[in-house]
Amino acid sequence: MQRYSGFGLAKHALSHHENWERQWRNPTPKKQYDVIIVGGGGHGLATAYYLAKEHGITNVAVVEKGWLGGGNTARNTTIVRSNYLWDESAALYEHAMKLWEGLSQDLNYNVMFSQRGVMNLGHTLQDMRDIQRRVNANRLNGIDGEVLTPAQIQEIVPIMDCSKNARYPILGASWQPRAGVARHDAVAWGYARAADALGVDLLQNTEVTGFKIRDGRVYGVHTNRGDIEAKTVGCVAAGNSGVLAGMAGFRLPLESHPLQALVSEPLKPILDTVVMSNHVHGYISQTDKGDLVIGAGIDGYNGYGQRGSYPTVEHTLQAIVEMFPIFSRVRMNRQWGGIVDTCPDACPILSATPVKGLFFNCGWGTGGFKATPGSGHVFAWTLAKNQAHPLAAPFSIDRFHTGALVDEHGAAGVAH
Repeated sequence: MQRYSGFGLAKHALSHHENWERQWRNPTPKKQYDVIIVGGGGHGLATAYYLAKEHGITNVAVVEKGWLGGGNTARNTTIVRSNYLWDESAALYEHAMKLWEGLSQDLNYNVMFSQRGVMNLGHTLQDMRDIQRRVNANRLNGIDGEVLTPAQIQEIVPIMDCSKNARYPILGASWQPRAGVARHDAVAWGYARAADALGVDLLQNTEVTGFKIRDGRVYGVHTNRGDIEAKTVGCVAAGNSGVLAGMAGFRLPLESHPLQALVSEPLKPILDTVVMSNHVHGYISQTDKGDLVIGAGIDGYNGYGQRGSYPTVEHTLQAIVEMFPIFSRVRMNRQWGGIVDTCPDACPILSATPVKGLFFNCGWGTGGFKATPGSGHVFAWTLAKNQAHPLAAPFSIDRFHTGALVDEHGAAGVAH
């Protein structure tokens, strides 16, 4: 990284932006690479970074149809946690959590990971049974977790309505202290800069229009900037994964839905943790600049529109106001939608495909952001060694034929 003296800092602060040092190159596509990554979001950039750093494979292209981090990475609510129920998914998300805890140092880029804790509320006896089961399972897997009483919840979040007068009174909660939030665009930029420094080509505005396949093996991709060859291709395209699979001649067990979120006007610091309720159906946190970040469930229809419907927004805000009456007069600044691809068991696909050399990393539903470092790390291992990483093995496409599903609907969060 280039370093400046005090005079240099002042000079560049006063200069026009065209004189600033670029964070990464804007190369012309080469004809051939060792590995092509389709999708320039957090998962794709992380995969490219770990391919170069951990496996020495630097002749890599990340092919992105828009700009880096402009898809779901820029359209999420930045929650990071690892308190999943089943051993297979808990191990994968905890692997990601441990990478999160050292990510700023590893990338030499502040991703603003704030371990402020995540609280999942329980409103019924069945909620509490599920919470106790999940916390106990987490502890057996070495993942931090506690069961909180209403009094403990009120102490942590004094502004929440924990009274018995609520329509759905709060009976308790699970609590993961190591969980929290991170800055989504900083994650994409940090991985992009680090991958570029190791020699990875980041190809923006390069849309994949098809795959070069002969005799059941992939040999590259067709793009709007010409053909690019590689014998290993990893697709990490979030909500568009089903479209890419169709180009390659097979189907994936995915549904794509809009997922909406909202951001309020900035407020003084008032909420220093993440609160989620599956039952009332909403979740909320506050950013470092004061905005309330609010979300809930996916829209019920399939689609690729990044807008979503008004009834979902209305339902979400009703849930938040029910839990936090103090926010009833807060104004919303903006709303957006991402495209999430969901699997029948609310778990991802990290797998080889019927086409040799072609791998897919998809189906994260609403849990993709929290998995970013772990997903990239194990997918890079899978691509480099041409076999599934042990943490990725349970998430093969084959599980939908064998019936060995990992059903995380209960722990996947509000949106599933």
